[in-house]
Amino acid sequence: MKIHVLTIALALCSAPLLAQAPASAPEVQTHASEIGFSYGLPANWEVVDTNLTLPAVRQNVENEAASEDEKQGAACAQVALTARHGDPASVVVVVALPFACFGQEMTDKELPSFASGASEGLRKSFNLGDPLRGAYSLGAHSVWIERARGTLIGHADTKYTVETVCSILKKGAVCWMIMSADDAALQTFEHGAVTLDDDAAAALVPADAFVKQP
Repeated sequence: MKIHVLTIALALCSAPLLAQAPASAPEVQTHASEIGFSYGLPANWEVVDTNLTLPAVRQNVENEAASEDEKQGAACAQVALTARHGDPASVVVVVALPFACFGQEMTDKELPSFASGASEGLRKSFNLGDPLRGAYSLGAHSVWIERARGTLIGHADTKYTVETVCSILKKGAVCWMIMSADDAALQTFEHGAVTLDDDAAAALVPADAFVKQP
C-alpha cells in the first residue's frame, strides 16, 4: 500500500515555504494530534502557517494521484506541524493520515510499503543519493526511517540531509520529515520527545536507529 502522503510535505518544503513569513512560535512547542501522537521542538523553531497554501498543494497532489488510494490519502492527509529554523532554513513537516477519513486501517506489516511510498515521493522534489534505511521500536510501535543526502530541485546551491520517519498508530499513520541544512537541525529533529499512543520516548530517533536494516 504505497500512499504518497508525504508528497504534500515535499510540496510545502519548496522555495515559497523557505521564504514565507512564519507565525509566532509558541512558548512551548509540543504538538499533539487527535490520532494519538505528540512531538516536541525547541521554542526557537518557527511554526509556519500553511493554511493558505495547503488547499492548492492538496489539490495538485490529488490531480497527480496514480490510484484511488493515493487520491484518498491526499484528501485525508493532515499537516500536523510545519516548522523551520536557521538560514539557510531547515524545515520539519509532520503529516498524519487518520484511518477514519481514509476508510481503512493499516498494520505494522504494511509500514514498509506505506513508508517507501513517502521515499518515492521525495525524488519528485529532491536530487538524492543512495538512502540509508533502518527499523526500530518505540515501545510497542514499529518505526521505519530513511536518510539521504541531496539538493532540492532548482536549488542546488545548498546540500540537505532529508530524513523521514514513519509509524502506524491505532487511529492512523504518521510520518515526520526534515529537510536539514546542518547537523544541528538534524540532531534537534531526532531528539524531539515523542508519544505514540501510550508509548512515550525521550527521542524520536534513537542512536542505533540504523543498526537494524528493514
